[in-house]
Amino acid sequence: MVGEIRIAPEVLPPVCAAVLADRYLAPGETTREHVFRRVAHALAAAEAPDRRAHFARLFYANMLHGAIGAGRIMANAGVARQATMVNCFVHPIVGPGVQIAAASDIERALSQAQVTLRMGGGVGYDFSPVAPRAALQAQAGTGSVSEVIERFDHACKSLALSNTRGGAQMAVLRCDHPDLALFVRAKRERKRWTTFNISVAVTDAFMQAVADDALWPLQHRAEPDAIARAAGAHPLGNGNWCYATLPARQLWREIVEAAHHSAEPGLLFIDTINAANDLAEVETIVATNPCGEQPLPPWGSCVLGPIDLSRWVECPFGVGGQPMFDFVGLSRSVQVQVRMLDNAIDITRWPLPEHMHEAHAKRRVGVGVTGLADALTMMRLPYDAPHARHLTTQIGRCLRDNAYAASAALAQERGPYPLFRAERSLAPGHFVAALPNAVRDAIARHGLRNSHLLSLAPTGSVSLAFGGNCSSGIEPAFDWTYERRVRVQHGPPLRYRIENHAYRYFRAVHGGHAALPDYFVTARQVDGMDHLRMVAALQPFIDASISKTVLVAGGVSPAEVGALLFQAWQLRLKGITIFRPDPALDEVLSMLPVAEGRPACFC
Repeated sequence: MVGEIRIAPEVLPPVCAAVLADRYLAPGETTREHVFRRVAHALAAAEAPDRRAHFARLFYANMLHGAIGAGRIMANAGVARQATMVNCFVHPIVGPGVQIAAASDIERALSQAQVTLRMGGGVGYDFSPVAPRAALQAQAGTGSVSEVIERFDHACKSLALSNTRGGAQMAVLRCDHPDLALFVRAKRERKRWTTFNISVAVTDAFMQAVADDALWPLQHRAEPDAIARAAGAHPLGNGNWCYATLPARQLWREIVEAAHHSAEPGLLFIDTINAANDLAEVETIVATNPCGEQPLPPWGSCVLGPIDLSRWVECPFGVGGQPMFDFVGLSRSVQVQVRMLDNAIDITRWPLPEHMHEAHAKRRVGVGVTGLADALTMMRLPYDAPHARHLTTQIGRCLRDNAYAASAALAQERGPYPLFRAERSLAPGHFVAALPNAVRDAIARHGLRNSHLLSLAPTGSVSLAFGGNCSSGIEPAFDWTYERRVRVQHGPPLRYRIENHAYRYFRAVHGGHAALPDYFVTARQVDGMDHLRMVAALQPFIDASISKTVLVAGGVSPAEVGALLFQAWQLRLKGITIFRPDPALDEVLSMLPVAEGRPACFC
């Protein structure tokens, strides 16, 4: 039976067993199968009573074949503690219609963040409403952008986060904020903002100003205006005050040099994100969750669930015949996954009522993948080869078409999400317009149950605990055998020697001394542009976004990093992060699920 080949061996490697026990086993559980049964039973509770047993069996079978929930689902579904099954949140710093953060806004936002973080959610924020340092904002008691972020960072580190993996946050700042340079330099100071990833929301206008070597105004609203005048700002006529005008390339160099030095900031191409959003008429996105795969409006959230693509390779490495990818099996798995994630929206605990109202209005879910690189290797395709990207494109299309077909079927059964409007979703240029005719016809008849359906997260610890250390998300395999430092509970990191899932399978069938074929390609062997090309191959089929780290050689120059960042914008990607190995920095990619000096991703 083909499924017997796909499913990982029952005996987990020590590091996988350690992560499973530390992060996911509830009292009385000892195996992955126990977790699957608990989660399946909990998520089936959203079904009609006479159908719960059927769907519990269906969800359980799907998990056995690699379609799992993200970390918050696997840890928190069906447990008694006050924890959420939702991975991704974005919180506003100010209320609706407010453009300048007052001290009361910061206090409120900080209190709300603590509630969400304590329940296990990761939170992103746009700190652009915080007044610039030059505006004498201390008079209002808010503190500068850096000081406000310090407060959120300290609050997160101070929380008693029992039964979670620590808090993860994302700080976003617009490219025209007067404190931009101070923001992008912050991570060059070791151990600063350790619960945060940081990103700059760059606009098309800014990127074009960089291309044209034009001047760029740094601006902000001011209230009262006297504070802006005292800071030397002048009015722009649009309600904003200009605090400085600098060459765009000067600011770009600041961003590039910081990314080269510290792997941060990442870039969010915010105009691309909003232009691609089918709900752009009713929401504006200014930030993402901590890992960047989920752009969200204020109070937005998303429940995630990756599918291990390596489970759908038939005859891996040519064992028993020519390797083939089982698109029919993946199609069925996606359809079950959509239903399971939609159920999670109705049964999860929500940290705040604002989250619940927003989620029920739009019902965002994020079907994702893990083990892409393992699947390509099992198909005997080098990760950086055009044929690998071609297969990846087919996989992306399969995910998209079946997720939307499943959501339309759920809309027929349960009703569409409350804000669904057929004339908007089916309009030319929207994401739905590229779907097959049969799927669009179903959407026209029944609507969609979910506004967004696809999100590619990094899947760090779930790939260890449930995927036998398969390659994470859509990343290339970090290496085939290596040491990984893993922190269990709050103790010191422990070192484990581990092997990649696909590598273990290859060794099992070809022996310990067989030379690795040239299609075994690690992340360090993939050129930076080929990292970008893989994201570009998938982005047209993903309605949310993709978390992807572009790993470059340690000796790469700032100019080369800048070229990759600029190329990502030209490719119309939604975001990018560059990582350059440096002995002076923590080796982020080799220390999952908790990497010292960097927040864990709950995926």
